Amino acid sequence: MKIMISGGGTGGHIYPALALIETLKKRHPDLQVQYIGTENGLEADLVPRAGVPFKSIQIAGLKRSLSLENVKTAYWFLKAVRALKKDMAAFKPDVVIGTGGFVSGPVVYTAQQLGIPTILHEQNSIPGLTNKFLSKKADRVALSFKGSDVHFPGANVRLIGNPRGSEVLQTEVDEASVREQYRLDDRPIVLVYGGSRGAEAINRAVVEAIPSLSELPINVLYVTGKVHFDAVSKQAPSSDNVHIHPYVYDMPSLLACTSLVISRAGASTISELTAIGLPSILVPSPYVTADHQTKNASALVENGAAILVKEEALTGVTLVEAIRQALEQRDEMANASRALGFPDASDALADLVEEVIQ
Repeated sequence: MKIMISGGGTGGHIYPALALIETLKKRHPDLQVQYIGTENGLEADLVPRAGVPFKSIQIAGLKRSLSLENVKTAYWFLKAVRALKKDMAAFKPDVVIGTGGFVSGPVVYTAQQLGIPTILHEQNSIPGLTNKFLSKKADRVALSFKGSDVHFPGANVRLIGNPRGSEVLQTEVDEASVREQYRLDDRPIVLVYGGSRGAEAINRAVVEAIPSLSELPINVLYVTGKVHFDAVSKQAPSSDNVHIHPYVYDMPSLLACTSLVISRAGASTISELTAIGLPSILVPSPYVTADHQTKNASALVENGAAILVKEEALTGVTLVEAIRQALEQRDEMANASRALGFPDASDALADLVEEVIQ
């Protein structure tokens, strides 16, 4: 089996692709993969690190308002399509899969022009422009949230969840080793992170909260994002139980040992939380299209699996209050979270891959 897969920009688009690749490798030892991303995206780091063949193209996202940048984007799109036609003719993929981000646009579009079967995976409750456009000719559109089908009229949609959640659930973990790696004692672990790039608002609140967090019987593992790490390290007061890191590459292992998560409400994060059954405090990013992170979080909040804190209300004080509340309700929230998960999402997406190439 040969697959070409594309997704980039954030971990939310990349991790589901990598999880699918791992599942297909187990089913098809002769699997050949070509991953298409951008040179400057996070995928250029994560994909080769995972041992997956990687090739970059130059492309940018369309601006929603009139802009001369869109002319440049159109030029890059057409240039990428020409190059991709040659790549696909040489590689001869059985199927092309797009997991989101603007880089997947020319990849899936080219495959559709060449008559190669295509599959889209939409992680968010509200799709982006790229997947809405490509869905009209896609062979399958795999969804992560109930109700997202209304955004894909006429498409062959399947509700499967997010493969990233399956990967996290299946990770074998030695908790003692994880705690030793991050220098954590046997108190419950509260993990704080703002997505693959970090979140400035969460960082500000955590720094403000550190004196109060130091008094709680917990370990706080606080992931700032690489671009924020130096500034946060200078600002943060010292604390024996607050451990600051720029980035975590093996998030599945860490999540398996965690008792509570504080994070944005990106699609991959939601899938990880519900697969394991983790309670959470969610701070949706207000800077995303159609406020989709708030909608991503709504099912968890409405079912008692998460506490929602709007960014404009996030301070050190409100953060600590939410942590105290979540720790008191941890067992009930964990059960509610687990009930919302899709533990077999990666296998379900692999089934679709095999289905379209039969």
